[in-house]
Amino acid sequence: MHQAISMQEAVEMIPDGARVMLSGFMGVGTPDGIVRALAEAGKRDLTMIVNDAARPHTGVGPLVSAGCVKKFIGSHIGVNPVVQEKMQAGELEVELVPQGTFVERIRAAGMGLGGILTPTGLGTLIAEGKQTVEVEGKTYLLEPPLRADFALIAARSCDYVGNLAYMLSATNFNPIMALAGDVVIAEPEEIVPVGVIPPDAVKTPGVLVDHVIKRAA
Repeated sequence: MHQAISMQEAVEMIPDGARVMLSGFMGVGTPDGIVRALAEAGKRDLTMIVNDAARPHTGVGPLVSAGCVKKFIGSHIGVNPVVQEKMQAGELEVELVPQGTFVERIRAAGMGLGGILTPTGLGTLIAEGKQTVEVEGKTYLLEPPLRADFALIAARSCDYVGNLAYMLSATNFNPIMALAGDVVIAEPEEIVPVGVIPPDAVKTPGVLVDHVIKRAA
């Protein structure tokens, strides 16, 4: 059985300067509780690996607005003016990664691969300083795996051994990020007995989950 931990215990586990993977697509499927708690705790110098910057009050937005983030690695920042302002002011380092490359780099880390080969980005700023590899007459960029100290994921349901089920589009990056964090912390909407989640509905097996945040009473 997984031992559920409190939100405070989860926050204390993540130190300043940590490399943190955060699930979600424009805030959908993001573990909002721990995001708010980290922001309120005043964490600093975090490197956030997240698909997009969402908006100031959704997704990773509260952490950026609170000054907790040193570096953002993701695919899109276009609808979060705070991220744009901090980047232009030199207060936030931004590494933009094409979305397909972003997902595959995370998968490569989870599968123990040394990187991926992709033609995406050739001839653009993305390719500057990167190694290229030729395969059967075609040139590819070699992109390294993308791993994190912590992966913070959201789930619809979690059972007593940590198996996770997601809801529709809120699934998004949760299952793949659960593969690539040294420590995986899940924030489920409910914790249920084993057997309540049908086996076919389990998208992340409990063996990948290190900690489960219990909901406040």
